Amino acid sequence: MTDPTLSPADVDRALGFTITQRHARGRIVRLGPVLDEILSAHAYPPAIEKLLAEALTLTALIGATLKDPAGQLTLQTQTQEGVVSLLVCDYRGGDVRGYVQFDAERLAQAPGDPSLAVLFGQGYLAITFDLATTGERYQGIVPLDGETLAEAAQSYFYQSEQIPTLVRAGMRKDDAGRCVAGGLLIQHLPEGEEGRERLHTKLDHPEWDHVEALARTMGTDELADPAIPLETLIWRLFNEEAEVRVLAAQSLAKGCRCTLDHIRSVLAKFPVEERMAMADEDGVIAVDCAFCSTIFPMRAEDLAA
Repeated sequence: MTDPTLSPADVDRALGFTITQRHARGRIVRLGPVLDEILSAHAYPPAIEKLLAEALTLTALIGATLKDPAGQLTLQTQTQEGVVSLLVCDYRGGDVRGYVQFDAERLAQAPGDPSLAVLFGQGYLAITFDLATTGERYQGIVPLDGETLAEAAQSYFYQSEQIPTLVRAGMRKDDAGRCVAGGLLIQHLPEGEEGRERLHTKLDHPEWDHVEALARTMGTDELADPAIPLETLIWRLFNEEAEVRVLAAQSLAKGCRCTLDHIRSVLAKFPVEERMAMADEDGVIAVDCAFCSTIFPMRAEDLAA
């Protein structure tokens, strides 16, 4: 590999790669305007903004590994007695979206940089794969232990997939206050896995130890630096390897799926009496999309007609 020419900004992109002789695969993502657009739809406090930025980065990282172009990856937390009552993000075909529900009063009483334990209490992370072509659905649930959501996602792959995995994620703000986040996911491909079912998994393979040690040298500040192309980050880590195959890049976009037609079809499923009860004194049903914070007003009598 050779160091590619630097570009002024590399954002809203996912890039996969494989290290063939080390039996490893990886993916690196960076979110810029897409992340800022999602976060700006809500006036999130800094701690919640940072949390959702990490969750969206992980969603893009894991979702971009889907081979089913119509498939969906959903990342969701389940919590008890924490500041955050719900965090949910999903990925479909390069589109990402997410939002957080939280208790503002409890957050105000928390430390300035609250831990996962403070944010979620006794919490769990659920990662769900929905495959459109086959109709199959897979879900894994792991405790929200550790310091970051990235550590919890890493535990998911160890426990649910039994694949040695390293996950890194970081966020920064540029001089204009815009958010940029980046993430790295590296996995060991057990011998005999590629192209067929896994035969076995080795958690202490020397080739994986080598790849993991190199990947850990990548700082989260580099991952979230839009001035460094993703190809350059891969080159910095693995330029001494005999062969590193860089796969086709994938563009990332904000992908909220709320439309008037979709909302109308959902409301039409309710009985007329219930729809009328939803309406205000002017006969208008106001549907609020939690993802993009957009309100869609519809007249109940039009739906009835």
